[in-house]
Amino acid sequence: MSYPFAEIEARWQAFWDEQKSFRTPTDRSRPKYYVLDMFPYPSGAGLHVGHPEGYTATDIMARYKRMRGFNVLHPMGWDAFGLPAERYAMKTGVHPAETTAQNVANFRRQLRSLGFSYDWEREISTTDVGYYKWTQWIFLKIFNSYFDETQNKARPIQELEIPAEVAADPDAKEEFVNSRRLAYIKEAPVNWCAELGTVLANEEVEEWTSKGYKVERKPMRQWMLRITAYAARLLEDLDGLDWPAGTMELQKNWIGRSDGAEVDFPLPPDVSAKAEEIAHESAKKSSAAGDAAAKQNTAALRVFTTRPDTLFGVTYMVLAPEHPLVAAFTNEAQSADVQKYVDQAALKSELDRTVQGEKAEKTGVFTGGHVIHPITGDQVPVWISDYVLMSYGTGAIMSVPAHDERDFAFAQKFKLPIVPVITKDGKAPTGDLTEAYTGPGKNVNSDFLDGLATDEAKAKMIAHLEKNNAGEGRVNYKLRDWLFSRQRYWGEPMPISFDENGYLVAEDPADLPLELPPSDNFQPAATGESPLANLTDWVYHERDGKKLRRETNTMPQWAGSCWYYLRYIDPKNDEALVDPAAEDYWMGENGVDLYVGGSEHAVLHLLYARFWHKMLYDLGVVKSSEPFRKLVHQGLILAYSYKDQNNKYYGEHETETRDGKSYSIEGNLELESKIEKMSKSLGNVVNPDDVVREYGADAFRLYEMFLGPLEQSKPWSTRGIEGVFRFLNRVWRLYTELEGTETPAKTHETIDPRLLEAPAAADQKAAERMLHATIQKVGEDIERMSFNTAISQMMVCVNEFFARKQMGQWGAESFVLLLAPFAPHLAEELWRRLGKTDSLTDESWPAFDATKTASDEFEAVFQVNGKVRGKAMVAAGTSDEDLKAVALADEGVIRNLQGKEPKKIIVVKNKLVNIVVGK
Repeated sequence: MSYPFAEIEARWQAFWDEQKSFRTPTDRSRPKYYVLDMFPYPSGAGLHVGHPEGYTATDIMARYKRMRGFNVLHPMGWDAFGLPAERYAMKTGVHPAETTAQNVANFRRQLRSLGFSYDWEREISTTDVGYYKWTQWIFLKIFNSYFDETQNKARPIQELEIPAEVAADPDAKEEFVNSRRLAYIKEAPVNWCAELGTVLANEEVEEWTSKGYKVERKPMRQWMLRITAYAARLLEDLDGLDWPAGTMELQKNWIGRSDGAEVDFPLPPDVSAKAEEIAHESAKKSSAAGDAAAKQNTAALRVFTTRPDTLFGVTYMVLAPEHPLVAAFTNEAQSADVQKYVDQAALKSELDRTVQGEKAEKTGVFTGGHVIHPITGDQVPVWISDYVLMSYGTGAIMSVPAHDERDFAFAQKFKLPIVPVITKDGKAPTGDLTEAYTGPGKNVNSDFLDGLATDEAKAKMIAHLEKNNAGEGRVNYKLRDWLFSRQRYWGEPMPISFDENGYLVAEDPADLPLELPPSDNFQPAATGESPLANLTDWVYHERDGKKLRRETNTMPQWAGSCWYYLRYIDPKNDEALVDPAAEDYWMGENGVDLYVGGSEHAVLHLLYARFWHKMLYDLGVVKSSEPFRKLVHQGLILAYSYKDQNNKYYGEHETETRDGKSYSIEGNLELESKIEKMSKSLGNVVNPDDVVREYGADAFRLYEMFLGPLEQSKPWSTRGIEGVFRFLNRVWRLYTELEGTETPAKTHETIDPRLLEAPAAADQKAAERMLHATIQKVGEDIERMSFNTAISQMMVCVNEFFARKQMGQWGAESFVLLLAPFAPHLAEELWRRLGKTDSLTDESWPAFDATKTASDEFEAVFQVNGKVRGKAMVAAGTSDEDLKAVALADEGVIRNLQGKEPKKIIVVKNKLVNIVVGK
């Protein structure tokens, strides 16, 4: 008979709610432990069994740390703005707030049903006005700050020194100040989806194009955040963090530090004149400094290179198709081909272009224009190709095909010159190159660099460029400024307006929040602006007699998730983002103590959160320089998919296994089974509600942790959960099954009295050793987050005592305390039946005695000529001579010696005896 998990779990969940058992302590005299989940987007589909894996891990840690005497902050909330809810509203007319509230309610119900020890009084949602008020407040902090390069930190914009000649001209002053803000406006190439009516982040492109939507690259006026100012700090400060190596590497690659030089290739007079005209027209259209074309050098094409030592090998230049100088280089004969290629490139995402640039056949078009080589004075042809991106470097490259694989492939396809300037030994190669040489070496065909080793040649070329005003040494970063605006309704309104002169007017922080206005029209405006542009009564307003027009773009979904860990600390504060004393206590010097979440979307979230945190640190809002000290990624929970020959998929409950093969229960068709990511289309999504209904929340929690190491991906099998379910039943029977009865849980509320008896004298040492060893191992495994091995040890312990039936009062109580973080409902029930009146949440973790974990015996192995011939349990510390005697008396050893005298006897203390005999 199964233990009554449904009754038990409902009772204890109600108890925890009523008693507010997991309310965050306000007493700050004890050490703190801040354990945080990456909060979920509440989709309409609800949770599947993969979501709670990380939540279960953090809950075990939270419960364990409470028992260890820590004040624990363990909150939950919702990353609830987002395009799916708005898209649903566009189709149905149902307001996103309504669907979001329904989805949140379902997620909350599911999480509560699993017994997670969240402090629900601190629940937050990014869509709550009281929350996004402070998201807007942070944005204004960013807007009203600039980055002081001499101090390497953000400072208030009021402290910016403005030259006297600029300050005297209002327009020049506005341009000067806006060009230095950490939040600014520029025209930038974006991923535009006309059908969705919004810009998509690079990470969103694949999701929506896979659903049939068309995405193109086009320039649009956008808000940007100057994250590039923090590139060096974001990179350097990774060294002090305890993060997975793979995530650290992804962060470093995204930031992408490169050491090299910027080189100026002079423009011919006709190209320079056209460039000036383009820049002048762009400056008139630009609403703020920072517009790429307006700031473009019209006398030279500047490129960044990590290999200035190869400058003599440049045979052509390549511009990104969206580079502002493409039109200046393009002659009439090439105009049609260039425009066609530019249009085609606009239909590709940056991710596609990056991948294709590495793997696919190169494409490109000659512009018909040239630049002047800064050293040789030769004319160098200018091409465009989509493997060059505006988002990296200057959007233009000098191509050295002899020493770059992509350039080599491009040159071969379009029959462009290939000039080797580096060889391993410094000797000029003979014959045509068959591949690019990309390693270090010595220069050839390089004039004053000939014979120099790579590092020396780089330094000498940089010095030459700087001396002749043709370039300079430079550290460059792949990281680009954060595109921060979306053409959506369902997002945080930007607290910015424009006056009649186009000047930026920020909301007064005291007037926040700027609330999202109610609407029943979620379609984009005819102008391509967000749906907010349709709400003219909200858009146009007056302040201090000035007529103003609000910004109609909203913030991206990333905004609210950048700082939510701070709001959990002080979620009800309407006067400040977070109380400084509370922030100082809970964040300390290292920030969040443990942050757990999936790795799929974490790279940019972590980068953006760290950027905001460092900016707030610079301005004195927080005291820690990093938000997350320790980061752990849970692996994916995969599932078996089953399909027949007609590609029809079956759920696991519709299949059975016979002779190692899968068959459909109905129809008896042999099925192909495969472990895959959970997906509705594959029929392998498992709803935790179904699992909890059949096996209970404790079994669900244990199984998720027992599947394997937390960080690894592993397959779910509903059939597999039966093993941990049997374990929990075994625990229940161990504690409650009276002699001569089956499980009598519903007829009494007591514990089997045999269990509380002290172990018999003959068993006492073995029982103590098992209990103390289990306490030690489970505690150490939890600290390492090795939950599967902790569960295995508890299973071993239960098996041993199930046969003995005697644990003693202390042993019975101690095991329940070990079980509590993993199976809290069952543990609470057993704790109460042990006669306790308080929740075990308030109990201390049991201590172990190290002297009692050591065994008094060990299993000695007896070998003859290296082969095992016998074993015996022997007292620890047995002398070598006595161990030899035991071995020689073993029946298996005697049988295999066959009367022969040993030539040598080798003893490994407390382990084995190897007897060597002749043939």
